[in-house]
Amino acid sequence: MFNPRDIIEILAANVRQTKSPFGIPKFMANTWHKDLCLPKEGEYLLFTGLMYQFAPYIEKSTQYLEKYEDTKIAGYLKYTRLLPGYFSGIGLAMMTKPKEKKKAAKPLKDIAYLLQKSKVNFGYRPDLDNYSGILLYDMGDQQGFIAHAKKVARQLQDAGIKKIITIDPHTAYAFKELYPKYTGFGFDVKQYFELLNFEPKDCGLEVTLHDPCFFGRYQKLSDVPREQLSNMGISVTNIRNQGEFTSCCGGPAESISPRLSNEIMEKRAKELQASGKPIVAYCPICLGNLKKSGADVQDLSTLLAKHA
Repeated sequence: MFNPRDIIEILAANVRQTKSPFGIPKFMANTWHKDLCLPKEGEYLLFTGLMYQFAPYIEKSTQYLEKYEDTKIAGYLKYTRLLPGYFSGIGLAMMTKPKEKKKAAKPLKDIAYLLQKSKVNFGYRPDLDNYSGILLYDMGDQQGFIAHAKKVARQLQDAGIKKIITIDPHTAYAFKELYPKYTGFGFDVKQYFELLNFEPKDCGLEVTLHDPCFFGRYQKLSDVPREQLSNMGISVTNIRNQGEFTSCCGGPAESISPRLSNEIMEKRAKELQASGKPIVAYCPICLGNLKKSGADVQDLSTLLAKHA
């Protein structure tokens, strides 16, 4: 296990310098929208929070953490916070394969497609789409989180944004629960699958749904994806740990202890695979972590877009 203080100081330093926990410049990480010609204005602002975009970089950095966990080199990790954030971030971006970045972009494009097909009036502005800072809060750097969150919220407020669409559970929780409490700024927040509207279908499929902790336990939104799937004739297999009682995928622990994260992930993957049905996730952290187990897993947006 790495020293948690070392990890949070590195992440916090990166956020202060680059607005990204990994130091990756936004122009390098957020490219999914460039060939879509999305409108800039709308009733809602699509706000990705960059979590799906960060997924391949999380995987790449975790590979190095796995290599050096509990070795002598782990003790030197804390000194990387002294490097300029963009220096390490650009290096990480260059080491990450283009095909992995392309895979990470697919759920984002699928979500935009689903919203458009549902005739949701939304716009997308890359200049307003920033990381929420949620990882700082999760790891105990409350002051760092508040400082960053105020900058993000103020920029949205100054642009006249009142309604936003989030696409992952971490960003949704930050904007629904934490931003009003700690920044003084509040927004009307909807998760993308709450706004979808399709004619009923009969796809005749059955899947196993992995509920992320922030949706299942903290926001109690796990019924909504099931309703959307049911409307398409896609049934969801009941498993022991689901909804409010869902089990963690292990992803949140990977920056502190990849070994512990893998143990949790393998346990959860076995629970999900026991049904013998394809697994569906609706969180980029869960999606990436469960894929590491070799499980047959796809994002909810991809499944919905395929049958919409």
